[in-house]
Formats: sequence, C-alpha cells, structure tokens
Amino acid sequence: MHRFTQYVNPYLGQLLETINLDKRFVRGEGCYLYDETGRHYMDFVAAYGALPFGFNPPEIWAALHEVQTSLEPSFVQPSALEAAGELAEKLVAIAPEGLRYVTFANSGTEAVEAAFKAARAATGRMAIVSGTNSFHGKTLGALSATNRLSYQKAFGAPLPHFYKVEYGNIEALEAYFAEKGSETAAFIMEPIQGEGGIVMPPAGYMAAAKELCHKHGALFILDEIQAGMGRSGYLWACEAEGVTPDIMVIAKSLGGGLIPIGAMLATEEAYTEEFATKHSSTFAGNTLACRVGLRAVELLTRDNQALIRQVAENGAFLRAGLEELQRKYPHVLKQVRGRGYMLGIEIGVDMDTFGRTSLLGVMAEQENLTPVLSSYLLNVEGLRVAPTLNGAAVIRIEPPLIATKEQCQRAIESIGRMLEHLAVGNMFELVRHLMGWEARPQTLPVPHQRVLPEPSGTEDEGRWAFLVHPVDLRNYPEMEDSLKVLTQDEIRDVTDRFNDLMDPFIAGSTRLVADNGKTAFGDFVVIPRTAQQLMDMPSDQSMALVRKGVEMAVARGAKIVGLGAYTSVVTKGGLRLKDPGVAITTGNSYTVVAAVDSVYKAVTELGTNLHDATFAVVGATGSIGRSVSILMAEEINRLMLIGNPARPEQSRKRLLKVAADAVQHLVHVYHEGKAFAAGTIGAAMLSLGAVPAADADAAVFEQVALALEARGNLIITVDIDAMLPLADLVVTATSTADEIITPHNLKFGAAVCDISRPPNVSRAVKDARPDVLVIDGGVVAVPGLPDFHWKFGFEQGLAYACMCETMILGLLHHYEDTSIGTDLNMPMIRHLKKAGAELGFKLAQLRSFDRPLSDEEWERLAAVRTRELSPAGDD
Repeated sequence: MHRFTQYVNPYLGQLLETINLDKRFVRGEGCYLYDETGRHYMDFVAAYGALPFGFNPPEIWAALHEVQTSLEPSFVQPSALEAAGELAEKLVAIAPEGLRYVTFANSGTEAVEAAFKAARAATGRMAIVSGTNSFHGKTLGALSATNRLSYQKAFGAPLPHFYKVEYGNIEALEAYFAEKGSETAAFIMEPIQGEGGIVMPPAGYMAAAKELCHKHGALFILDEIQAGMGRSGYLWACEAEGVTPDIMVIAKSLGGGLIPIGAMLATEEAYTEEFATKHSSTFAGNTLACRVGLRAVELLTRDNQALIRQVAENGAFLRAGLEELQRKYPHVLKQVRGRGYMLGIEIGVDMDTFGRTSLLGVMAEQENLTPVLSSYLLNVEGLRVAPTLNGAAVIRIEPPLIATKEQCQRAIESIGRMLEHLAVGNMFELVRHLMGWEARPQTLPVPHQRVLPEPSGTEDEGRWAFLVHPVDLRNYPEMEDSLKVLTQDEIRDVTDRFNDLMDPFIAGSTRLVADNGKTAFGDFVVIPRTAQQLMDMPSDQSMALVRKGVEMAVARGAKIVGLGAYTSVVTKGGLRLKDPGVAITTGNSYTVVAAVDSVYKAVTELGTNLHDATFAVVGATGSIGRSVSILMAEEINRLMLIGNPARPEQSRKRLLKVAADAVQHLVHVYHEGKAFAAGTIGAAMLSLGAVPAADADAAVFEQVALALEARGNLIITVDIDAMLPLADLVVTATSTADEIITPHNLKFGAAVCDISRPPNVSRAVKDARPDVLVIDGGVVAVPGLPDFHWKFGFEQGLAYACMCETMILGLLHHYEDTSIGTDLNMPMIRHLKKAGAELGFKLAQLRSFDRPLSDEEWERLAAVRTRELSPAGDD
C-alpha cells in the first residue's frame, strides 16, 4: 500500500488503486509525467489549470532562485510588502478596467472567502447567490456557494444566507432578485463552469447578470480561478463579452505551477476600509508566491500575449477534432464544450444506450464510467485526463498552455481509440488494462437504443418492484457481451474489483396486462452481488445493500417489493427489514405452488406412481422446503427430510418440527374429507389408530411423526450422500450456494426439481447421469409474455415464481407483507395459486439446466431409462 493511502487519504487512495489511477510519478517536465518505470504520460489535466507552463518550468524556478540569491525576506507582515505591491500593480494593469485593489490569498477558495467578506462589508447585506452546478471551493463559505450537496452535508453547509439560481438562466436570476434583491450582497458566477462540466452561459448572460446586480444594489463577482489567465484563449474569460466585474477572484495559473497563491481584485466601490482593516492572512502576499506570480504574468503577457493567442488557435483545433469524434460516435459522445484549453467531452452513455442491461451503462449512471475511461486513457494511451467533479459524465481536457498542436492531435487520436471501444460497448477492452488481460478478438453486436416503458400514473394500475441479483458469475456475460471471452476466475476478478463501486440499479421495467384486464407496472432492481458474495459479506453490509435497493424501488413508486433469491436469505425472509416503508414479499408462497406443479408435471411425463415414491426435500427447514414437504405429504409413500449436516442435533429438532407440521396438515385435510390412497403417508397415519383432532397440541403431531418415522414412512437425516440415493423424487430448496447434488448421490431414474439459485445440482449430473431428470423449478409464463427489458436467462415473458408472486400481488393491489419468514401461510398459498391462474400465470415448459426440455430430450430420457431397466439379454 502506498504511503499516500496509508497516511494521507485511505479512501481516495483505495479508489485510485481500484481503477489504476494510483500512478507513482517520479518526474515531471513540460507536458509530460514519468513513472518509476520510465514510461511517460502526456498530462492534459494540468492540475485543473494550475500548471499553465507544465511541470517544472525553468522560468518559474529561476524566479524562486532569484529570491534565494537576493535573500529577499519572505514573511514580513505588517510592513510595506515590496513583491506584493509589484504584483498587485501588474495585475491591476492587465485586469478588466475598473478593478483597482488586490487582496492576496493562499488559494482560490480563500480568495472566494475574501470576496464574500468584501461584498458584505461594501453593501451591508448578507445574502450570496450563485449558480446551479457551480464550484467555488471547499472552505465553508465557498462550499456554501458550491452547488453539490454531497460535499456540503457533513459540514453543515450551506450556511444561512446562501442561495442558488439556475446557471445561465437570466429569467431565474431576475426572479430571485425580485424576491430577495434588497438582502443580496453579491451574485458570484464562473464565466466557464469547470467542475460543473465545462459549461458556458448563453451569450450576453454575464452582462445581463451584472446589470441586474447593479439594479438591485448588489455586487457582481466573477470567479476566474480556473478559466482566467489565458486558459480560455483570452487573458480573462470575461473579455469574450467585454464584461468588467465588481470583484474578480483568481488563483491556479498565478502560481506558475509551483507555488500556491490566490488573489481578489476589487473596484474602489467594492473595497472598503471595514474590509481592508479586518481581513488579513499570515502567508498571503509572501515574497516567494508574489515573485512567482510576477514571472507567470510576464510569461503570459510576453510578445503581446503570444502564448494566449496560441492557446486560442490550438484550442480551436483541439475542439474541432473532438467535434469530429462526436459526429462519428454520437450515441456515446454527447457533446463537446468549452473554449481554448478549457474543454470537456460529455459521455452520453446510460442504461439504455446498448439496448440491454449493460455494466457500462450502470457505471455511467452511478458516475463511475468517466473515471474508468480516464484510467483507460492513462494506462493504455498514456494520456492523462480527469472527470469533472460536479459534471460526472464529463471528462475535462485542460492541457498546459504550452501544449502544441501536435500534442493536441495525439490527444484526439487517443480519445478516438477509447470511443471506438465504448461505441460498441466493449467493456473488456476498456478494463483489461486493470486486470492484466491480453487482447482477445471478438465480434460484438451492433448496439441499439433501448426504450423502457413508464408507469401510467393511474390509480388502477398496480405498482411493484422486485430485487434481483446475479445468481452466480455466469450471469455477468449476460449483461455484458464483451465479457463472454472471460473465464470464471477472470469474471470473479473483475467483479471483485468493481463491486464496491456499484450500487443497486434499475435493470428493466415492464407493464403487465393480466387475462382479466388488470394492469401493473414494475421495476427490476439489481443488487450487484452474486449469491456467494452476499453470503460472504458482513451482514450489516448486505442488509445496507438490500435496504438501498428497497429505497430505490419506493422512490420509483413501488407499493410492494419482492425480495429475490439471496436478498431474501440475508434478510431472514424479510424479517430483518425493519420499517422498510413499503409492503414486502419473499415470493416464496408462489414458488411453492410452482415447485409442486413442476413435480406433478414431471411425474406425469415420467409415469411415476407417487403413491409408491420416496420424496426427498433437501433444505426442508426453509420456508419453501417446509411448505413443499407439507403439500406433497398428501400423495407420497415416504417423505425424506434432509437438513444441514453442520449442526445435526439442531437440524433434527427443526426437521422433526417440519414433520409434525406435515402430520398436522394431513390431519387437517383428513377432517375436511380427504381420502388417502393406499400406500401413502396419510394411509399409514390412519393405520396408527385414532386420528388426532385438527386443533390438537403440537406435541401430539410430533408423536405421530415419530411413529411414522419408526414405520419407515418418514426419514429425518442430515446425511445426504447416504440417504438421497433412496429417493425417487427430489426437491432442493436450500440457502447454500454449493452444488450438493452430484452424480454419485442420486438414485437411478430419479427426478430432481432444483428450486435453489444458485443451483444445488451439479452440472456434472447432466453428462454423467442421462437417466436422471433435472428440472429447474419455479419457472412461470407471465400473461401476455411481456418484455421485461432485462435478461435473466429466460425467453421473453418467463420469470421465476418468486417474481410472479410480486407481480400477482401488484395486480391485485395487495399491498401487505406476504410470505415473510419461514412459516408460510397455507391459505395464502392456495389463494395465490387460484389468483395466479385467474390472472393468466401458467407453469412454463419444463426446463433443465437453464434450457427448455424438448420432445427429443424427453424421448432420449425415456429411452435411457427403459434400456437400463430392461432384463439382461433383451438388447
């Protein structure tokens, strides 16, 4: 770990390490930086404009050495500061006409603070108004004028008397002054917003804003900290419109790339005795900084501002090249903005750009894409650029003012190669430098814009959302085509790197129209972690992710939210979600319906006699396993309940409770008139003697369960390898991400319904055991087969049963907690089965290992089973 990360800023350091922006530069010269290997990088950030002459400019160093040689004193306040006076005189001479006095500071944000104090002293008013998306610094007053809540919240900003208006909208400013003009000391604006995304106001805005200020007795402050001193192609950016402010703040370039210094320039009217005698700074106006400032001004103004005229010319060339790229890649490069050497390219990628749920789109919407693109340009192209802080979709291009046309051309070519990969959604190429992967040729589909439906907003339309997550690493290539060339280990590496940068996101939306005409609109909210990753996370972190997903769903208008897969597991079936502010369902009740229906359908296809069958439930103590055990007990010969081997004694107690619940259910349906077929557990129960009352004590049902265990109609075990080979039918419904069903622990001709996600059945079963039928449980056809605008491994219109429960509840406007915890409600299961059928939900064609089972596959299965069961010599 670098010392910067250890001792300076561990949070920023870790972020830089994640995206390989943590270069250790050991030398800087002109427009180039050099790392410890000797590789050079062309720097087009220029410290956000603070390196006008590049790194280590000889002329600036010479100014410092001259101070050293002359022994001119550095800090001699209070006295008549010679260097400060000379620099102030020079600045007034080259500043917009009317600016008369200079107050020095140590940085740009300190200069802004001085400007606010001067304005308040001059007007006797307190209010300061600034533009939206503005950035004026991070000290408390400047931060209050900055329009970024994430920077302000922790520090009690904005302070009172700070207001915002839409940047560039003169009508908004006029409306503000109409309301608060008599309270306002000053309006501050950037002539070109830097951190806001390189944004320029409409022509004439600055002049109109100044006029409004003066009309209402307020001062007009221009923040030229980044745009000033030549960067815009003018000495001062306000020169482009011929506007003179009442107060102007400068910094960055004034230090020549070596020394921090800032300054506030004010007119006579804006500069008062009250301010002058009350504002001071120990280090401001020191000799070293001012001598450097004098040399910087000299270099900028030399030969009739030749360097600045070169910036204007080369900047126009650079912008033209970037605009040509925008015309070539309009779907990913939205806009080129700025002037001179203060340019920005706005990346126009979102979740819909590539016609699918794309990780690149997710990164863009969560403000992580431009850092990754900047990392690509740095590490692959050797070009150093950076995102803007407020305009997170914008990459700033701010070379040192000494950058040549040839260097600009090289930057255009590098950015073009980056856009070539981005245009086709090639995440692999954009991140392989982070992972150390070699290039791999691949052909990607042509991207097309996706358009998601929007809710109607009517009261009769139900609203729901469902939380999903990648079941395992195999799901990631479904979201990002370019990752299909990766191995499982490589996918794990890239997800481990990016997971901490990704929050929940909306992957798709759909409108359902049921067979009876009811409608409901829903969103699929992705929790960007696999099942194993959710299980391995500290519980507080996994819960925080799930809560964030629920909050996103609620913000979108959901009135019931389904917890899919391991979002249900980590929340203990929703029980740990305290006061989520919305109705919650795990979807487990309808999953039970679909699982039982799948078993019956498979049994029918195979010709299995349930009354003679041993039925095993792996994960029988979970909510789904418990309910499937209870319902199937009505028709089978023997019930095998398999629990967690890690805690055998505890597992037996819990499994015995499930067995007792199954007995209670049998008693209940018997008293309702159910007749049990010969050979079934129910018939065995009747043979024990008097049937208990339906409301008997729980201990009575447990005793019956023990008696059935003694007779062999009930098996309670944690030894899956020893006992599972006795089972004809198997349902897996566990919370483990492991493959616990293997070719070696299955009976010949067994049928397995795997509800667990990730699957509990090893893929090795498919090849090694052609006699075994493995079906993916809980897959349902949604009425009308709608497009969910997101792929999770199914054909259009198919969904997991847990999703369908959420949809059904949304269609019914049943906005109450449902299927919470482990003890599912049998009446609710029956209600959802009936309601689902009425609405048009149907069990989908049986699937095996994520693919529909075709007629040919059924025939092959039957042939293998028949051949193996035939007496020897029949071939």
